[in-house]
Amino acid sequence: MKRIILIVIAVLLVGGGFFAFQKYQAFWLPNVPNDLTETVVEIPTGSSFADVVDLLHENGMVRDTATFIEVANRLSYVKNPMRAGRYRIKEGWNNLSLVRHLRGGKQETVKVVLSTARMSDEVAGKVAAILEFDSLTLQTLWQDDKYLEEIGYSRETLMSLFIPNTYDLFWNTSPKKFTERMIKEHGKFWAKKGRKEKAEAMKRTPEEVYALASIVEKETNKISERPRMAGVYLNRLRIGMPLQADPTSVFATRDFTTKRVTDYHTTFDSPYNTYMYRGLPPGPIAMSSIASIDAVLNSEDHKYLYFCAVGDGSGAHNFAKTLTQHNQNAAIYRGNLKKRGRR
Repeated sequence: MKRIILIVIAVLLVGGGFFAFQKYQAFWLPNVPNDLTETVVEIPTGSSFADVVDLLHENGMVRDTATFIEVANRLSYVKNPMRAGRYRIKEGWNNLSLVRHLRGGKQETVKVVLSTARMSDEVAGKVAAILEFDSLTLQTLWQDDKYLEEIGYSRETLMSLFIPNTYDLFWNTSPKKFTERMIKEHGKFWAKKGRKEKAEAMKRTPEEVYALASIVEKETNKISERPRMAGVYLNRLRIGMPLQADPTSVFATRDFTTKRVTDYHTTFDSPYNTYMYRGLPPGPIAMSSIASIDAVLNSEDHKYLYFCAVGDGSGAHNFAKTLTQHNQNAAIYRGNLKKRGRR
């Protein structure tokens, strides 16, 4: 009898030890390989727990899915739907570390770069290439006139919301959250360097400043002459003279591949065509750089009303106060083109 009791105790100890080892193995032994080919997992919005397990398995991020599932259940990680996001996984992690990391929601951010774009659908495309949502979802939001009115914009002025920069965002940021972030960044930008006050002193809204800056942006690549060019356009606005800005007529026609502005562009009937309509266009004709926005806000005080490319390949312009002087500059331009074998 005593021998039987000892045998039972021994069996229980062995069984208990084996069970304890299994639990130890499930929680504490490494389950993430040391030779990961992919170190970031993206868990889409609406994913089930089975989806998460499949993602980890397919990306080679867990050796044993059974122990991962056990620990996930024990730590109450399993939900419906699961926490979405983009998470960096470290080699050699055990299930405990992996589950805690995914459950804690500490995401890896992505960088969204906003630079050149002519229209909001291009911005949507660039953003959607980085974030989880597709561009159509964002475009649909930005075409909702009621929503745009709520945030203080229209389809025409929306481009003035975007300040070129590199933004750190969570991969699963929603279209509305992305727009809210842009509104926040826009406010921070205009609050700096007295920009809002400078616009008010000019009796212009930030949207109007941005629209003019977008024209300056497309007129010259030389940052040093942008304040002077902005001054030309402001002088024209001041006296009621049409802006007659070539980039606006190109935007009106959407003929963005043209290398030369012709009568087709300047006579195209559109509120964006400043050859046909006085004042600023209804909104920006492109995303404006910070340099161009500041060029408008800090424009040169002068009496120039005209400018003409020098034509020597430098990208520079000659400025004039009178039409006679402008015609002389135009002759210089044509002469320089001829010297360079261009017409």
